[in-house]
Amino acid sequence: MNDQSTNTVLMIRPFFFRSNEQTAVNNYFQGALEGSNLYKINDLVQSEFDRVKNVLERNGVKLLLFQDKGIHDTPDSLFPNNWFSTTHNHQIILYPMFAENRRLERSQEVISYLEMNFNVAEFVDFSGAEESNVFLEGTGSLVLDHAGKIAFCCFSERSNPALFRDWCNRFEFIPVGFHAFQTSGMQRKPIYHTNVMLSIGTEWAVCCLDAIVDLAERKLVQNALQSRVLIEISEDQVSDFCANILEVKNDSGDNLIIMSQRAHNAFNAEQLNSLAQFAQLIVVDIENIEKFGGGGVRCMLAEVFLTLKS
Repeated sequence: MNDQSTNTVLMIRPFFFRSNEQTAVNNYFQGALEGSNLYKINDLVQSEFDRVKNVLERNGVKLLLFQDKGIHDTPDSLFPNNWFSTTHNHQIILYPMFAENRRLERSQEVISYLEMNFNVAEFVDFSGAEESNVFLEGTGSLVLDHAGKIAFCCFSERSNPALFRDWCNRFEFIPVGFHAFQTSGMQRKPIYHTNVMLSIGTEWAVCCLDAIVDLAERKLVQNALQSRVLIEISEDQVSDFCANILEVKNDSGDNLIIMSQRAHNAFNAEQLNSLAQFAQLIVVDIENIEKFGGGGVRCMLAEVFLTLKS
């Protein structure tokens, strides 16, 4: 049976972070950034990145660290989980990205490193779908139950239903597709990535069922999560990145749940106690990354399920 969590994650330190105007069109968690604050915010974001790196290292998580060298305009390069993922079957998967400047994040340096140091049997490249304006943004679009071989996908401009089904057929996962919405201004708009409203650990799941308006789809998701203790969160808690959390293992094989300070503050005591039954909670402040990047701590961590070469 495939483990749900890994002890190895990959991170990319940003060269020059800013609020990405190309993603803001459908990421309603993302705040605007005044031009006069660009350099200050970039410094703060780099410090927040280092804070995440340091807290993971202190807690025994293996990190593969890369530096965005600034060759391209890649303001979101600290979110590598959208352009690639890995599988327990020694595969690297590349994904089609909605924003043109995010497509520049795909790094041959990263791919070559993984190929050189890990057992890689196959590359599966979906990125050509960009030419048809069809997108599926890695483990932003896909939240995976590795043990049960179930894939969850909240459909949006960045998460195409047909490509999701193709992905599930290719990797033999059961597809659970649905529509989820958030309030933006006076309107209800599609949630851009599944991993802001759903997270799955070995024994637990955090989900905002209220965001799934269609009751049949809501029941479908609920049934697919029945093997885990379900911690339901509100739409306000989604906005505070309570579902954008990730279970990882330390070097002793213990489970950890990494979350942001903002998410931790938004969970109630009962919810935190429930999560703490299953893993040690690791909390880190990434206020500016969340506010201006529209993504949380989970988005910063690309899981590596590949095995090291002997």
